[in-house]
Amino acid sequence: MAGRITHSEFQLRPDPRYGDRTLSKFINCVMFDGKKSVAVRVVYDALDEMQRRIDKLDKETAETMPKTAIELFHLALNNVKPEVEVRSKRVGGANYQVPMQLNKRRQQSLTFRWIIDAARSEKGKPMHLRLAKELMDAAKREGKAMSTREQTHRMAEANKAFAHFAW
Repeated sequence: MAGRITHSEFQLRPDPRYGDRTLSKFINCVMFDGKKSVAVRVVYDALDEMQRRIDKLDKETAETMPKTAIELFHLALNNVKPEVEVRSKRVGGANYQVPMQLNKRRQQSLTFRWIIDAARSEKGKPMHLRLAKELMDAAKREGKAMSTREQTHRMAEANKAFAHFAW
């Protein structure tokens, strides 16, 4: 079998409304059972809800927050994006949690997964409202996805002594 290089990066088209490849990838990750039109509607409704909330914000918080929903989306992704993770390594009969640096693709996939899982775990509201709330919280450095990131970084910091096992 040849290398793991696929054409998925080149085949991915930007989303029709914003022309953003990252948003298109996020829509594909939200998609469930191949229902892309449902995923597109959920993500766009979430972005519309975020835009309504941005417009309603008071003057003090509006100065620090981005003006558009797509900028807020990217800010949320950048806030949740992890730098390191711990991986289990077996050395000499013992398992160690070794902190390792992440490449860009892994950072993005973990970010998407954490935000979507946090939105799906909350019950009782439509998905687009849960997703909008989670993205708004992530932009403010709050919420479940941010706590998952902080927990991952805390574990990596605690196991820094085993970093020499990373090879």
